[in-house]
Amino acid sequence: MSQANPNESRPREFSDQARGTAQRVAESAADYGQSAAQHYVKEPAKDLLGLAQEYAKDHPDVAACWAFGLGILVGWKLKP
Repeated sequence: MSQANPNESRPREFSDQARGTAQRVAESAADYGQSAAQHYVKEPAKDLLGLAQEYAKDHPDVAACWAFGLGILVGWKLKP
């Protein structure tokens, strides 16, 4: 009485295909993230200084405000 629906296997195929695609994307993202993390661990100070200099070149007004604010904060904490 129950007949097999020919379209029943189709969602399973899509599900398997989606699962495989998601797995490949996740592995690729993990590999990329790991290589980026290794780079920043090897030379963190140089990278952070380079990023700060690049940001200051692109946004000098914002960088000046941050420097001023940090100067006030450090000066306030170091006052006798």
